[in-house]
Amino acid sequence: MTQTGESRPPLPPFTAETAARKVRMAEDAWNSRDPARVALAYTVDSRWRNRAEFITGREEIVQFLTRKWNRELDYRLIKELWACTGNRIAVRFAYEWHDDAGNWFRAYGNENWQFSPEGLMEYRHASINDLPIKESERKFDWPLGRRPDDYPSLSELGL
Repeated sequence: MTQTGESRPPLPPFTAETAARKVRMAEDAWNSRDPARVALAYTVDSRWRNRAEFITGREEIVQFLTRKWNRELDYRLIKELWACTGNRIAVRFAYEWHDDAGNWFRAYGNENWQFSPEGLMEYRHASINDLPIKESERKFDWPLGRRPDDYPSLSELGL
C-alpha cells in the first residue's frame, strides 16, 4: 500500500485481461470529465508528459484537466490496449471535441503508462496529434459520459 493506504485494482503485474480492464477504467474516468476523479487514479507524485507539457502530482493534474475540458468541449474518448508487460501498459486512443467557435477535432495518440504496486499510475507519457474534422465526420456520438459497452472500439471504427 502507498503511504496513504490507496490501492486501485487491478494491480500489476498485468495480464492482457487485467490491462484491458485498467484501460477501460481510465477511459470511463476521462469521459466523466471530472478532474478530481481522474486524478485519484495517479500517485500523489505522478509524473506526466502530455504533448510538450510536463506535469507533476495530483494538484497539477487537476489544474491541467480543468483547463483541458474548459477548452475541449463535448469531449468523448476511446482508449484501446496496445500492449502490456509487468507494471506497464501501452495504449492508443482517439478523442473528439470542439472549441468554443464550433470547430471540431479528432485527436489521435499513444500513451505509455507505468504503475505502482498499488495499481496507481506513476508515469504517463502521451503523444497526441489533432486533426480538424467537420461535424459530419464525427464518429463518437454517444451521450456525454461513459461510452456504452456496445459502442464500437477504435479498431471497429477503422481508427
